[in-house]
Amino acid sequence: MATLPGAPPGLDPWASAPLAPPLADEARRLIAKLDAAQRLWLSGYLAGVAVAAGAEPVAAAPAASASPLATVVYGSQTGNAERLAKQLDEALRRRGISSTLLDMMDCRKAELAAAQTLLVVVSTQGEGDPPDRALPLWELLNSRKAPSLSHLKYAVLALGDSSYQQFCETGRRFDAKLEALGASRLHPRVDCDVDFDVPASQWMEAVIEKLAEAAATRTGVARGADLASMARAAGDYRVASVSNAYTRKNPFQASVLTNQRLTARGSTKDVRHIELALGDSNIRYEPGDAIGIVPRNDAADVDLLIQSLKFDAEAPVNADSGATSLRDALIERYDIGPLNRAFLERYAEAVKDESLAQLLTPDRDADLQKYLHGRDVIDLVRDHPPRGLDADAFARLLRPLAQRLYSIASSLHATPDEVHLTVSIVEYEAHGRRRRGVVSGMLAQLDGEDATAPIYLHRNSGFRLPAPDTPIIMVGPGTGVAPFRAFVTERAATGARGRNWLFFGDRCFETDFLYQQEWLDFRKQGVLNRIDVAFSRDQAEKVYVQHRMRERAAELWAWLQEGAYFYVCGDAKHMAGDVHAALTEIVQQQAGWSEDKAAEYIVQLQRERRYQRDVY
Repeated sequence: MATLPGAPPGLDPWASAPLAPPLADEARRLIAKLDAAQRLWLSGYLAGVAVAAGAEPVAAAPAASASPLATVVYGSQTGNAERLAKQLDEALRRRGISSTLLDMMDCRKAELAAAQTLLVVVSTQGEGDPPDRALPLWELLNSRKAPSLSHLKYAVLALGDSSYQQFCETGRRFDAKLEALGASRLHPRVDCDVDFDVPASQWMEAVIEKLAEAAATRTGVARGADLASMARAAGDYRVASVSNAYTRKNPFQASVLTNQRLTARGSTKDVRHIELALGDSNIRYEPGDAIGIVPRNDAADVDLLIQSLKFDAEAPVNADSGATSLRDALIERYDIGPLNRAFLERYAEAVKDESLAQLLTPDRDADLQKYLHGRDVIDLVRDHPPRGLDADAFARLLRPLAQRLYSIASSLHATPDEVHLTVSIVEYEAHGRRRRGVVSGMLAQLDGEDATAPIYLHRNSGFRLPAPDTPIIMVGPGTGVAPFRAFVTERAATGARGRNWLFFGDRCFETDFLYQQEWLDFRKQGVLNRIDVAFSRDQAEKVYVQHRMRERAAELWAWLQEGAYFYVCGDAKHMAGDVHAALTEIVQQQAGWSEDKAAEYIVQLQRERRYQRDVY
């Protein structure tokens, strides 16, 4: 539990504050109902009231160093780590603890040397990779130039996705490396899965408590406060924040205005243009943001799974949100989709299945990958029944349904009160059953007059347009073109004068040229100054966007020299790396630089936010 600012270490303000017994009992009763996030907010609120009453804030006391007590650094790809880091920084300041907030791209040797306590919030991308803007700091810590950090205390909050084998790997590596360089751990690392709000709040609360206790030994005891009124205020704050903002747990039901197939007949892909009405939601997005769709498993798939499990659909399950039936939990809470090694390991251990245990041995990785391909949880329980498990124990093995984010493909300036999405429908047949993506399959069927989609806004401050007169280069194959439709539409609607260049790629010109007519119209209007396309299957030798970039190397370099911003959106596994390699090669060749100097230039583009990626 958090400590009052200025209180001696070990003092529990909820138990020991000088209140009359009835008031103290009421305070403790109210506080007991708060969750970790509410208590975190309350501790900051207490600090503000204590200061207003005349108590000295922790930050006002003489410090051994002019640097802040806490330095919060974040490495974020989709914006989650950045959002949590900002919440932590705000909570520290409300508590009276001096703090500074840094993007990892801006954290260098000087910042590490000045830091007293380093609080790291970092996500992991794909199979153990750091976010783009975390790479320079990671490379520094692993180089011969790495500084000694014996003066430093630290704590790590790691974000990840347990469907990947290298779950939270970036956070684990930062934790181990900081310790190896001499830093001492302030608080144990916490690894968060896709449903991270509660464990993240608990980690923040624990870290702030320890920092407050450390600061309190230097500053003395703050005056007491009326805890019952604080608890009521915290409760009111939380209720207001939930009712006024749409989130995954409180989505807005957006009416479906359009659900139109973009790919032509004969295409191997089904890509939809979906328009949603924002109505009175007051959702105000910017180009570069994303829309989250609340995932729900198809009821028919859930019923088939329950039938295969031979469990009662109404059997009780203790989910994070409280007790519910197995059927409701499987529809709304748990991932029953494609298998991964992490889940298979948990399941094999729980059911004591020797054949699965053998399949998971290191020397059978090829057999494991063959088994995982195309199979989901239904296939697994049919092949290996859950002997010895009840409904609740089985559900606890499943990972939470991950958020589904879709880049916004529209501009509020052009289409007020609407948001547009570009969605590739995942559909395939495997092992005798037809399969569909959880959210894309749901969206594909939303075409009736009363159809609605449960949505919320996901801000992405790391993917933003520059000043209106600045040129931009956009690389967006397939559905990666979605945010660039938003960018160009925004610039057309606002009269921005900066030049715009798009690289688009897909499989076939005749069937897969997404938004073709719109791009042609933008070209005629002079808004889109250049478009280069690559259709990989229209000729014997496959051609991709990176090939078009190399063909236009001289002009691309000239745009960069004139201050252009460079954007990439789409596939992280192959395309993004190939485009990055092509960009580095173009810089090296056109400038006549060494590979190292070209790489330094690319990093500088990233630091200046002139090179931004939204990859998945």
